[in-house]
Amino acid sequence: MPATHEVTNQVPPIDGYNVADDPTLLDGMRKYGADWAEREVRELGKLAGSEKAREWGRLVNTYPPALKTHDRFGNRIDEVEFHPHWHDLMKVAVKNGLQASPWLMLRDGEHVARAAKFYVWSQVEAGHTCPISMTYAAIPALRVEPELARQFEGKLGARTYDYGLRVPTEKNGLIAGMSMTEKQGGSDVRANATVAKPTASGMYHLVGHKWFTSAPMSDLFLTLAQAPGGLTCFLLPRVLPDGTRNRILLQRLKDKLGNKSNASAEIEYDGALGWRIGEEGRGVRTIIAMVNNTRLDCALGGASGMRLAVVNAVHHCAHRRAFGALLVDQPLMANVLADLTVESEAATIVSMRLAGATDLAANGDRNEETFRRLALAVTKYWVCKRAPAHAAEALECLGGNGYVEESGMPRLYREAPLSSIWEGSGNVAALDALRAMAKQPESVEAFFAEVELATGADVRLDTAVAHLRKELSDLADLEYRARRIVERMALVLQGSLLVRDGHPAVASAFCASRLAEDWGVAFGTLPAGLDTSAIIDRARTS
Repeated sequence: MPATHEVTNQVPPIDGYNVADDPTLLDGMRKYGADWAEREVRELGKLAGSEKAREWGRLVNTYPPALKTHDRFGNRIDEVEFHPHWHDLMKVAVKNGLQASPWLMLRDGEHVARAAKFYVWSQVEAGHTCPISMTYAAIPALRVEPELARQFEGKLGARTYDYGLRVPTEKNGLIAGMSMTEKQGGSDVRANATVAKPTASGMYHLVGHKWFTSAPMSDLFLTLAQAPGGLTCFLLPRVLPDGTRNRILLQRLKDKLGNKSNASAEIEYDGALGWRIGEEGRGVRTIIAMVNNTRLDCALGGASGMRLAVVNAVHHCAHRRAFGALLVDQPLMANVLADLTVESEAATIVSMRLAGATDLAANGDRNEETFRRLALAVTKYWVCKRAPAHAAEALECLGGNGYVEESGMPRLYREAPLSSIWEGSGNVAALDALRAMAKQPESVEAFFAEVELATGADVRLDTAVAHLRKELSDLADLEYRARRIVERMALVLQGSLLVRDGHPAVASAFCASRLAEDWGVAFGTLPAGLDTSAIIDRARTS
C-alpha cells in the first residue's frame, strides 16, 4: 500500500554521542584534581549516550518494581522484583565506583572523578542513582562506630554488585539505604516515634513505622529511633548474622510522580534488630554527615538533568525547521536555548566545585569543610529549585514532540522535582543555610572568601556581592527572608565560578541576567547583545 505522505522535518535520533563531551564538566575535573579519570569518564559517557543504555532506562521506568510481601505458601518474604535492566544499570554504576569506593582510595580527586561519573551516568536513568547515592553517603556516618566501619565499609566500596538478601558479611558487595521520615514528622525527624530498646547482645530492638524508605532491597539501612537516651542513629541489616530475615516488613510501595524505577516503601520495624551508631541522643548529629553527602548528589543530579534537557532541546532545534528557518537560528528561540544552557553550566560548575571541596575535606582540609557545609545547603536549595522549571522549558522547545513519552522529556520532567524534596525541601535547605551561618560564623567568611576570588572581573558580580553582604547584615525577619537570601548567595557563588573558570560568553550572560536588577522571570529573557551562538554551541552534540 502506498504511503499517504512523505515524512519530513522530523528530528533524527540523538544516537551515538558521548555524554561526557561536556566542556564545563571536563574543565571541573581538570581543575579539581581528577584529570587522571578523564578516560574512564569518557568511556562511561560513550555507554551513557548509546541506544542500548537509553533503552535500559526506558524499560525500568515502563515496568516499575513490584512488591512481593508473601510467597505462595503465605510466608512473609518482603522482597521487591525489579526489571532485569535495573540490575544492569546498578552493575555499571557500582563497577565505575559511583557508590562508596572514593572513601577507600587515596588518590587526589577521587570524589571529583566519582561526581563526574555520577553526573554522566545519571543522564541515562536517575532512579537507580538513589541507592547508589545513599551507599556513597553512608561511610562518614558509619565511621562514627569504627568496628561497624571495619566490618562493612570495604564491601560498601567494593566494585561488585552482589544482589540478593544474604548475610552482609558473606557478600562481595553491599548497598546501603536510609530510613528516617515518619508519618507525623516528615522533615522534623525529632518528632520520630519509632522506639529502640537495648538488648543483652548489645543490639537494639526497634518498633515503629517509616513513611519513606527508598531502595528497600538494600543490604543495610541507617535509621533514626528513640532510644532511652533520646533520638539515636542505628544500622539495620536486612539479613541478620545468623541468616534469618530481620523484622523489617514492607507494607507497600509508594506510587510516585516520577522516580518510577526506584522502589520507595513504607516499612514497619516489628522488633527489628540494629546496631547503635554514635551515642544515644546524638542521632541527628551522627546522620547529618550522610545527609550532607546525599545533598551533593542532589545538586549533581539537578545539574545532570539540566544538561540532558538542554542537549535534547538544542538537538531538536538544530534539526527542526519552522517558518522558513531552523529553530536554533531564530532569535527568540536562540534566547531560550542560550538561557537554558547558562543555567545548566552554572549548575554544573558549582556542583564540581563542591565535589572538589568534598575531596579536600575528606583529606583533612578544615577550610574546605567549613566552606562546603554552607555552600552545600545553598547550592542544594537553588540548583534543585531551578531544575523543574528548566525541564519544563526544555520540553516546550520540542513542542508536542516533547510532550509524548517517546521523547524521554516527560520522564525527565517528572523526575526534576525530586531532588528539591529529597534530603530537605526548599524551606529546610534554606533554613539549614541560616543555621550554618549562625552556628559557624566562620562559614560566612569562607563563603565570601570564595566568591571574592573573582573580585574585579565583572562589575555586576562585585555589585551583587556587596549587596549580599549588606543583606546578610540585616538581622530582621531572617527566617521570613531565608529563600531570598539563599537565592542571592547561590547566584553570586555561581557567578563567581563562571567569571573565574567558565566560558566568557556564558559568564557574561549569567551576570547580565541573574545578577541584574530586572532579571526576567521566564527562560528566554536574556538581554540583547550577548553571544548566544557561542553559548548554544556548548550544548550541541554534533
